[in-house]
Amino acid sequence: MSNDHYDTLELRDPQAREAALLAALPAQLRAALSTAAFAERLAGVEPASITTREALARLPVTRKHELLERQKAARAAGGDPFGGFSAIGWRAQGAVRTARRVFQSPGPIYEPEGAQADYWRFGRALFAAGFRAGDLVHNSFSYHLTPAGSMMETGAHAIGCTVFAGGVGNTELQLQAMAELRPQAYAGTPSFLRIALEKADELGLTLPWLTKASVGGEAFPPALRDALAARGVHAYQSYGTADVGLIAYETAAREGLVLDEGIVVEIVRPGTDEPVPDGEVGEVVVTPLNPDYPLVRFGTGDLSAVLPGRCPTGRTNARIRGWLGRADQTAKVRGMFVHPSQVAEVLKRHPELGRARLVVEGELANDRMTLHAEASSPPEGLVQAVRQSLRDVTKLRGEVVLAVPGSLPNDGKVIEDARRYD
Repeated sequence: MSNDHYDTLELRDPQAREAALLAALPAQLRAALSTAAFAERLAGVEPASITTREALARLPVTRKHELLERQKAARAAGGDPFGGFSAIGWRAQGAVRTARRVFQSPGPIYEPEGAQADYWRFGRALFAAGFRAGDLVHNSFSYHLTPAGSMMETGAHAIGCTVFAGGVGNTELQLQAMAELRPQAYAGTPSFLRIALEKADELGLTLPWLTKASVGGEAFPPALRDALAARGVHAYQSYGTADVGLIAYETAAREGLVLDEGIVVEIVRPGTDEPVPDGEVGEVVVTPLNPDYPLVRFGTGDLSAVLPGRCPTGRTNARIRGWLGRADQTAKVRGMFVHPSQVAEVLKRHPELGRARLVVEGELANDRMTLHAEASSPPEGLVQAVRQSLRDVTKLRGEVVLAVPGSLPNDGKVIEDARRYD
């Protein structure tokens, strides 16, 4: 194996990779059905039948708010704090297999960490960012409550790095450690790295040995990337969640994010469970091949799109464009909530329609909503019929404007709130 790739999995023939991922789905389904939550959600599903993307797409998407609601209900009843989604835990829960750690994300949502090495699979992302065995990594992600610190630390350990557990805050103490320990690599948010480097300037410190970074947890605009590079620090993004671990990572090519090898990723139309064509923006849905926390079709709530072609670094997995916003675009119109799923229901009633966007305009208490929908050869009376469907589904009046196919933006936005709040 060359020093450019983490392992041979990254260089697999795409068809061989797809076959391996699909062949692993039945075992993932069996693990999921061993949990109380998925035994209920997937009742009647035969794991052996889920061996294609089409079969997978017929299963329901589990979104974060549903996981949170089930966890809250179970905790209120004195039951499983994981809401029946985890296959690991501890003795008092009656778990057969033991979790190594438990983390808390905002909500709160509780996530387990299993015992296998590099549980969150971040070693691959760190390697792509230039981390190598023997490097000292300054890890400024949180080590408390949330799993970000553990995600990066276990990934660094998988490569063979040493880790300084910096955690968050205490900028001057962290700078002192950077100056005295001389780490080659940084893991954390890009904004804290910028703050630390600017503080180093104030204190007259130079950190010439710090040359590489893996950043995440927030947006990483090109201007910040270039500003860090001008200081000699080449930083690369990683994208993951506390629920599924690593999803995708940036490479030296800086052309989108390459998908991790241990997951099945779909892009679905916001508000639905239906995959969109490659290139169209939609919600990132992930099935991680993880028997400890066997989520199936987990909706991250993040928007992205599949990029065409392959990464110039030689990695053959599919790529996504990166984080493009949030899929939950619920808006309150004249005192009533309107959801993306309702827009999807209107479109389902009228197969003549293609991509659509519901635009809410006006000032508060004087809302107007208009459904802009693409249609190639609209039959007579379609506008009136769609207008009635919009009212039936949302219980609100709205206008309908038809557009030519391809004229609406490909940004995943189903509901646009264009109201003035000043």
